Amino acid sequence: MYLHHVAAYLPAAVVTNEHFTRLNGLASDWIIERTGIRERRKAGPGENANTMAIAATQALLAELPDLEPSSIDLIVAGTYTPHDTIYTAAHAVQRMLNINEIPVVSISSACSSLLNAVEIVEGYFALGKASRALVVVSEHNTAYNNEEDTMAGHLWGDGAAALLFSKEPLGAGSLRVAQVLTGGAAPMGKADEAVTLKPVEKGIVMPFGRDVFQQACTYMARITQQLLDKNGLEINELSYLIPHQANLRISANVVKQLGLDPARAVSNIERLGNTGCAGAAIGLAEIWPRIQPGENLIVTVFGGGYSYGAMLLQKQ
Repeated sequence: MYLHHVAAYLPAAVVTNEHFTRLNGLASDWIIERTGIRERRKAGPGENANTMAIAATQALLAELPDLEPSSIDLIVAGTYTPHDTIYTAAHAVQRMLNINEIPVVSISSACSSLLNAVEIVEGYFALGKASRALVVVSEHNTAYNNEEDTMAGHLWGDGAAALLFSKEPLGAGSLRVAQVLTGGAAPMGKADEAVTLKPVEKGIVMPFGRDVFQQACTYMARITQQLLDKNGLEINELSYLIPHQANLRISANVVKQLGLDPARAVSNIERLGNTGCAGAAIGLAEIWPRIQPGENLIVTVFGGGYSYGAMLLQKQ
């Protein structure tokens, strides 16, 4: 199958590290050293995971004026920060598009939801149940975050992205989805408690950041290398690596393990913070105009609960 286009939406409000210095005494340099984050976006009044999913979809449509929305026959949305767990982001996007009686799916597998959503699309395409799918990933982390939490309260940002997939290429600029690999490592380390979001309790907490760091570095590098090996590619044939935007030190560690030129790693965490399952898709949208024919890209992700995956894209 093919990825035809991707577009992102970011809230207007910017929260700098100085906000946390004033709030709980965390120095900006301390945050930068440990995470790479300098600022992040925060959803405004009236914004939520659903409205940002809609905004990202509208941005996609604006960049594809020839696309007829009614040609979309599947919508899959991913988020772990829902506005509503019944009328989901996927349903909100469907209502905005006014496309009735098509499959609509909403999933959550932490920060790897993007790639699990793509796998769902693969399944619908393979079974002949759809031929053109919209994947939307949206995170409203600040709705659940406790900014006074000095362990993780400064990590989170909000944002969304929309991706259009098709069973057949829609144009010369499409990226072929060569392969998607995903997995779960819930038996490992402290997967059951390292990152949790319990709405009726404390919201997002990360009491075991070191364990998250270690497992993310291990599994993101491992699944990326497996994907390269399965497709007969050497690391120097990779034009871009788009890692999950959780921590700049994690990305740097993965890049070092793989032996990749650091200039080929895409990063937006400095400006956006951890935007959950939307982060890598936003990164892909940011480099989209620069991707050249014949280039190989890998998106690699890791999430709380220790879900992970990687996707190889090839520009036609």
